[in-house]
Amino acid sequence: MLSKTHSKYIQSLHHKKSRDADNVFIAEGNKVVPELVQSKQFVCIEILGTKEWLQQHEVFLRKYYNGPLQEVESFELEKISALSTPNQVLAIFKKAAPVAIEVKGKISLVLDTIQDPGNLGTIIRIADWFGIQNIICSNNSTEMYNPKVVQSTMGSLGRVDIIYTDIAEWLQEHNEIRVYAAALDGKPVQQCKGIKEGLIIIGNESKGISKEILELVNEKITIPKIGEAESLNAAVATGIILSHIV
Repeated sequence: MLSKTHSKYIQSLHHKKSRDADNVFIAEGNKVVPELVQSKQFVCIEILGTKEWLQQHEVFLRKYYNGPLQEVESFELEKISALSTPNQVLAIFKKAAPVAIEVKGKISLVLDTIQDPGNLGTIIRIADWFGIQNIICSNNSTEMYNPKVVQSTMGSLGRVDIIYTDIAEWLQEHNEIRVYAAALDGKPVQQCKGIKEGLIIIGNESKGISKEILELVNEKITIPKIGEAESLNAAVATGIILSHIV
């Protein structure tokens, strides 16, 4: 049985304040937990799963993880889960150590105030699909360790380097790299194929890219509109842009 104290502790990790205090985060699910366990980015502290799940995956887990495997009942997982439909496993990981991002000679994403956790998680997953190694987030973007973000990445969180910073200052410090802004007006993205180095800025879901950041952009790029939709979801736009550029 899972103690009430430990159950409350795991529930507290649904909140950023508690995650920051202990420098940890939670991940859930048959796909996400094994992916992060074998990741070089994160150290797993604890795994809690149903008896059946642990028996099925123990041989794999022990290749990467020597810590406790806590058997719990489905109703106990339901209590500690951050998901509306709990899965069969939940794990606690240490947050990654700060990384030094190298942007020369490659395409990197810059996110200006992405606030929806599902969008951020999906963008991380899209970046992983297209081999994008770096994402630079503004300080006011949603936290990468939000449980909804972690879940949406489907394990890609362990394969993409992510930093949070003042992106206006960061762009000025890296002004030798050409900066492209995803905007409603600009060069059609179909004409951007073959770019080998650059920073692609994706803006806020409702307000787009801030004026301060736009002033640091070298070129605007756009996804030509054929229908009547006012705009595209930030993650969808990221996927379309990268499919043309990479």
